[in-house]
Amino acid sequence: MEPVTGTPTTYWHRLADGRVQCDVCPRACKLQDGQRGLCFVRGAADGQIVLTTYGRSSGFCVDPIEKKPLNHFLPGTPVLSFGTAGCNLACKFCQNWDISKSREWDTLADAASPDAIAEAAQRLGCRSVAFTYNDPVIFMEYAIDVADACHARGLKAVAVTAGYITAAARPEFFAHMDAANVDLKGFTEDFYRDVCAAELAPVLDTLRYLKHETGVWFELTTLLIPGLNDSDAELDAMTRWVVAELGPDVPMHFTAFHPDYKMLDRPPTPAATLSRARRIALANGVRYAYTGNVHDEAGGTTHCHNCGQRLIGRDWYTLTAWHLTDDGQCRQCGATCAGVFDGPPGRWGARRQPVRLAMAGAV
Repeated sequence: MEPVTGTPTTYWHRLADGRVQCDVCPRACKLQDGQRGLCFVRGAADGQIVLTTYGRSSGFCVDPIEKKPLNHFLPGTPVLSFGTAGCNLACKFCQNWDISKSREWDTLADAASPDAIAEAAQRLGCRSVAFTYNDPVIFMEYAIDVADACHARGLKAVAVTAGYITAAARPEFFAHMDAANVDLKGFTEDFYRDVCAAELAPVLDTLRYLKHETGVWFELTTLLIPGLNDSDAELDAMTRWVVAELGPDVPMHFTAFHPDYKMLDRPPTPAATLSRARRIALANGVRYAYTGNVHDEAGGTTHCHNCGQRLIGRDWYTLTAWHLTDDGQCRQCGATCAGVFDGPPGRWGARRQPVRLAMAGAV
């Protein structure tokens, strides 16, 4: 493993015993010089916390924005996606564990400056750049600089995150983001503690903050794992909380689990479970509830909450119908569909285009 060197950071403080505490996430890792936090990418060097992965990525790819998943943010448009390594959660079911749990520097094969990323995104016709594959909270300094470079070129910044961030770091991070998809892993402290080695309460605080103190467009995703977080009671409590605390307009995505990483003893999620979750959400007042990781055109379609008109048809990540005005109103009744809409939909479809970058730009 490489020694701990990197870019100085802001959110930390020195403890009485000489160690330094990282204050970016609720884990509050307390480190001596040369040690790394659980996330792997933040460590202690010269009496401060540094980010060791600034400018280094596990890879770049142009994706449909619907893959993040974001169904109400510039639909049909391409997004340049990238991540680094590491994670500040320890989910036993991680579907991106080869990146998020990587401790190999060979994972970080692509290097790019913030401006090189923004330039490449613009040249490739993307409307936004997404920090994904692993949680951008842990590389927030790099993510913020990339977001600023994107904004300078008229592009948007998207965070795909678990929302596990402190109240101290939260305002600066999200001040630079235009949209987010937040993984709400489950809705019990037991699930977060036993399966993710984390806590639920800070995530709920982040969601409240996003809704009531920012203009960030955000959607929620819950990966449903058979027998662990898919009961009627938990889904009922979760969706009622969302409507009561965040309002009915926050889209919810219920996605299918497949056995992976340290959770190979559970079966894949039946499609019927996702449909059941969607029904519970809709019955509790969630206006936009979706299924994911399964082929389900009905579960991927957006309907008008007022008149029931099909507004956006989807077949996987391909748009099949569009009945919205350019500013997001139902063409049948005029009701506003919550989201960020800017003219006609994009035509990117389901394509996935890997991209290689270098510090000087695209190669």
